[in-house]
Amino acid sequence: MNMIHQFVRHPIIFSLIVIVTITSTSEQVVAQNASNPASQRDIPYRSDQQAGPDDYVAERCKLDIYVPDNVDRAPTVVWFHGGGLRSGRKQIPQRLKGQGMIIVAPNYRMFPKVKSPVYIEDAAAAVAWVFQNIETFGGDPELIYVSGHSAGAYLASMIGLDKQWLDVHAIDANSIAGLIPFSGHTITHFTVREERGIAGEQPVIDAMAPLFHVRADAPPLVLITGDRELELLGRYEENAYMMRMMKVAGHKSTTLYELQGYGHGMTEPAFPILIRQVQKLTKNKRK
Repeated sequence: MNMIHQFVRHPIIFSLIVIVTITSTSEQVVAQNASNPASQRDIPYRSDQQAGPDDYVAERCKLDIYVPDNVDRAPTVVWFHGGGLRSGRKQIPQRLKGQGMIIVAPNYRMFPKVKSPVYIEDAAAAVAWVFQNIETFGGDPELIYVSGHSAGAYLASMIGLDKQWLDVHAIDANSIAGLIPFSGHTITHFTVREERGIAGEQPVIDAMAPLFHVRADAPPLVLITGDRELELLGRYEENAYMMRMMKVAGHKSTTLYELQGYGHGMTEPAFPILIRQVQKLTKNKRK
C-alpha cells in the first residue's frame, strides 16, 4: 500500500534511548521559572463575554505557559491533557522543556458538568488565545503546533480539522503549523457517544469525529499511537484509517507512527517524535 507508516520496531532499545536522553519521565505542572518570569500559571483564556459568568469557567478555563530563556520567534506547542473528557488537569510535559519551544497547557471544562461541544469550544478558545498573545512571550504566531494525549489528542484534531471552532475567533485553522495527536480518537469520542446513550464499543463517525472532517488543505498531521495489540479499543486502527482517508482526500502531509511494545500510555517514547516533527516542520516553514 502507498502509505506513510513508520514503526518503532525495537521498544527495548528505544526505551533505553529515551531514558538516557531525558532527565525525568514524569509530566509535571509548570512552576514559575525564576530565570524567566515570562513563564506563568493560571492565565484565564476565556472572557465573560465568550463563556458567560460561570464559576466552572473561572475554575477550568485557564492555561499555564512555559517559556525557555532567550527565545525569539520560537515555535509553540499547545498541549491538551487526556482523561476521557471527564478528568485530568493541565500539565507541561517535562520532556518538552529545554527544547527551544514555548509550551502552553490549557485546562478545559469536562463531562459531566458540561457536554459536547463545550470542551471543544474551550480548546478552540485556548488555541485562539495563543494566536492572539504568543508574540508577547517571544513566540511566532506562524509556528503554533497543537498536540495532546488521548482526549487531548481528540480535541487537537477536532479544532484543527473542523474549521468552525476557530472560525468563531476569526482564526483560520489552517494557520496551525501542525497537528500532532497522541493516541487520540478519530471517530466520535466515547464520552460524546455516552452522552447520547451509545455504548463505547459501538463506533460512530459523525460531525463530532475528526474523521468526518478529512480535507486536502489541512495542516500537516502527525498521528502517533501505541502498539495495535496493546492500545485501547482499536485506537491504532482508527488512526490508520484516518491516515488513509486523509490521503484519499488529497492531503500530502499525513504520517502515522505505531510505537510497538507500548500501550495507550505512550507519551514518553512519543515526545521525541513530537520534538523532531516540530523541528522539521519549523525548518520547512522558515525556508
